[in-house]
Amino acid sequence: MMNIATLKDKNIFRRIRDRFFIHFPSFKYRNFRLFFFGQVISVIGTWMQSTAQSWLVLQITNSPFKLGLLSAVQFLPALFLSLYAGVIIDKFSKKKILIFTQSSLAILAFVLGLLVTLKVVQYYQILIIAFLSGLVNTIDMPARQSFYIELVDKEHLMNAISLNSSAFNLARIIGPGIAGILIGAVGYSLSFYLNAISFVPVIVAIFFVVERTIRPGRFSLRDLEHVNKDAIEGLKYILKIPIILIIFALFIVVNVFGLNFNVLVPTLVKQVFKLQSTDYGFLMSMMGVGALTGSLFLAVISYKGVKHFYLFGGALVLGLTLLLTGLFPNYYLTIAFTTLSGFSMVLFLNTANTLLQMESSEEFRGRVMSIYSLIFLGFTPFGALLTGTLSEKISVQFTYSLVGMIVTITTLIVYFLGYRRVFGREELHVRRVSGSYEGNFPKK
Repeated sequence: MMNIATLKDKNIFRRIRDRFFIHFPSFKYRNFRLFFFGQVISVIGTWMQSTAQSWLVLQITNSPFKLGLLSAVQFLPALFLSLYAGVIIDKFSKKKILIFTQSSLAILAFVLGLLVTLKVVQYYQILIIAFLSGLVNTIDMPARQSFYIELVDKEHLMNAISLNSSAFNLARIIGPGIAGILIGAVGYSLSFYLNAISFVPVIVAIFFVVERTIRPGRFSLRDLEHVNKDAIEGLKYILKIPIILIIFALFIVVNVFGLNFNVLVPTLVKQVFKLQSTDYGFLMSMMGVGALTGSLFLAVISYKGVKHFYLFGGALVLGLTLLLTGLFPNYYLTIAFTTLSGFSMVLFLNTANTLLQMESSEEFRGRVMSIYSLIFLGFTPFGALLTGTLSEKISVQFTYSLVGMIVTITTLIVYFLGYRRVFGREELHVRRVSGSYEGNFPKK
């Protein structure tokens, strides 16, 4: 009887395990498991620093414009250097690049914490550290985005991206909440120190990842002699692929106008609702709840393939939630709208990220993802300065409504005048698991 019971238990366990791997196949890969669990810890620290840094700037300056300027300075390097970063990533070991960038970010976080501890921190110092962090992230972000293909097979790419996004958004829930409590209890510095420490697990994890693609291990200027030519070739490659052009066209508008939460949310909480850092941390955490839900949703259904519907649906809902937040500035309604914003934002970003990598060849993937980073990071200064200026000169409610309207209208225009004309109605519901269109163009 014991043997029969044991066999039944084993069969139940096997069915649960098999079912788990159907929905989360990325966990079958050792490389992915290492990277994932290292990332979970690291990004909690990142969100703690982001929350503490935004509130610190508002505390020092009481200026939404200067908060927007901080975001602009942080992302400015990507505007000018992303194309070259893509060439470096395509030519050298992503693993060694990531160990360097993650170590650099840890040092910068520690320096910021030290300045706060010594009580000498000033706004211009925060700007300098933000600029240096942006310089490092210009290489780090596209390297991480194109690193997924080293962790799993191509057919599981959507699952890997969504699970990593889940880790990022789980941290979005935990990090701001912890930072808000720490700011009220012991001040700002501990959030920065904990962020510096949080980089250690992911650096160790990356060290043990085995790369699939062999690239030169050492950096050589000779390998970058034709960097301008390589960058131009990457742009020409992108121009040949309609779906990538459509994604980038929509992504530019969504990123510039729809993703400035680090400026809009603290300004809304402090100046309209007249609340404290803990309330700001809670609101950002609720955005994380929505984003985590969106990530897990995509991860669970990823075995069905990638639907282009998620791209346009996510952008449309994001625009509408921003518009509604501006029209109805009530704290409890804002909690609901912000949570939905998090869900729709992840739906859009993860689908865009996956499609870009699936449609790109190995030779150009780093350069394609560097354009993704160029838009995601390099175009942010324009949106941050715009939203910060409008929030200060007019009102944050007006800014929410304006950017929401722009994102909503642009999504409809790109879908009806761009996507539908190129691909037709049926493509929106086609399930894609791997591979590309023939020649990357739709059949006539």
